[in-house]
Amino acid sequence: MTAFFALVRKDLILYFSDKRALLMHLVLPIVIAAFFGSVFGGGSAKGGGIDVALVQQDTSGAGNRIAAGLKADPNLHVTPMDLAQARDAVRKGSQAIAIVLPAGFAEAAGTAMFSNEEKPAIPLLYDPSQPAVLAMVKGMLTQQVMQVVSAEMFGGPMGKKLTERGLQQLDANNVQDPALRDMLVAVRKYESQPRTEGTDGAAPRGLAMPFTTHDEGLTSGPVAQGYNPYAHSFSGMGVQFILFMGVNMGIGMLLARRSGVWDRLLAAPVTLTQVVLARGVSAAIIAFGLLCAIFVVAALAFHVQISSLPGFLGVALGFGALTAAFGLLVAAFGKTPEAARGIAMFATLIMVMLGGAWVPSFMFPAWVQQLTMVVPTRWAIAGLDAVTWRGLDAAAAAPAVAVLLGFALLFIVAALWRFKREQA
Repeated sequence: MTAFFALVRKDLILYFSDKRALLMHLVLPIVIAAFFGSVFGGGSAKGGGIDVALVQQDTSGAGNRIAAGLKADPNLHVTPMDLAQARDAVRKGSQAIAIVLPAGFAEAAGTAMFSNEEKPAIPLLYDPSQPAVLAMVKGMLTQQVMQVVSAEMFGGPMGKKLTERGLQQLDANNVQDPALRDMLVAVRKYESQPRTEGTDGAAPRGLAMPFTTHDEGLTSGPVAQGYNPYAHSFSGMGVQFILFMGVNMGIGMLLARRSGVWDRLLAAPVTLTQVVLARGVSAAIIAFGLLCAIFVVAALAFHVQISSLPGFLGVALGFGALTAAFGLLVAAFGKTPEAARGIAMFATLIMVMLGGAWVPSFMFPAWVQQLTMVVPTRWAIAGLDAVTWRGLDAAAAAPAVAVLLGFALLFIVAALWRFKREQA
C-alpha cells in the first residue's frame, strides 16, 4: 500500500506542477460555459440585436411610429436602407432580414380592421440560412403594427377618418350589419370623448390581424435550390477537424524534437528553414485534399452545390496554408507535447467557436461579431458559405482568401523566427 500511495502522490505532484495543463483544464470549461450562457441569453442583451434593414416607404405619422417602435426594440438593430440596398445586403448576408413598409400601409391596415377589403402585405426579405430569425422578426413586427394601428384607430386622426369612412361605406353599399354599425358608432363615440394622459394606445381586443407578410428568400444561387443547411455544417465541421490535423502535425514535430529525430534531420545537408517549410507544405497539401474530399461527399450525398469552383479552390488553398502555419506555430512555441496539445486544443476550439462553426455568428452579441473579424476561421467559413449555398462568384470569396493567406504568412514568419532563435 505504501508504494500505491507513493504513485498517487507522484501523479498529483506532476499534475499540479504543470501550470499550463492545470490552467487549460480549469479555464476551458469556464470560458466555454460562460460564452454559451451569454449567447443564449444569460448576459445582457444590449447591443446584441438582430440586424434588420428597414425600407420605410410609408412616411405617414403612423408609419413613422411603426418605424420608431422597431428601432427602439432592444432585440433589433435596425438600419434604414432603400429597397435596392436592402436586397443586396440580405443577399450577401450582412443583414439577416429586411422589412419593407409599403406606402399607405398604416391607413390600409386600419381600413382592413373594419372591412372585408384585402389586407395590405409587408414584404420581408430574409436570409434563408436563418429561418428562426424570420419568425422572431415577424412577432416583433406584429407587436409594433398592432400597437400603432390600434392606437391610431381608437384615438388618432386616421382612426376618426376611417371610422367615418366605414359608416359611409355601410350606407353606400346598403350593408345590413347592425353589429358592425353599432361597433363603429361606439368607436366614434369613444373617439369623441376627452382623452387623458396615458390612455392613448391601449390595444383593443378581438380585432383581426390587419396585415399579412410576403416572404421572399434571397440568394444568388438557383431559386429551386434554396438554402441547403448541409453546406454550412460541412464548412464548420471541415474547418474544425482539419485544424485538429494541423495541431497533430505540430505535436508530431515536438515529439520528433524530443526523440532526437529533429537533430538528425538538421545534421543532414538541409537548412532549418527547409525542414520547417517542407513540413508546412506537406501539411497544407493534406489539408487542401481533406477539404476537397469532404465537399465531394457533401456534393454527392447531400446535394451541396458549389457556385464557383475557382472561388472554392482559392478558399481551400488559403485554409490549407492557414492550417499548416497554425501547426508550425504550435510546434515552435510549444514547450512540451503535453502542454502544447492542451493550449493548441483550447485555441482551436475558441477559433472554431468564434468562427461560427458551432453557433451561427448572427446569434453572437454585437461586440462578439466585431471581435470575430480578427479570427481566421470566421473568414474561412464565410468564404465557403459564399461559394456554396449563397451562390456567389470567386470575387466574393477573394477577401476571405486574402485574409487566410495573410494569417498563414504571419504564423509562418513567427514560427521560423522562434525556431531560429531556439537553434541559435
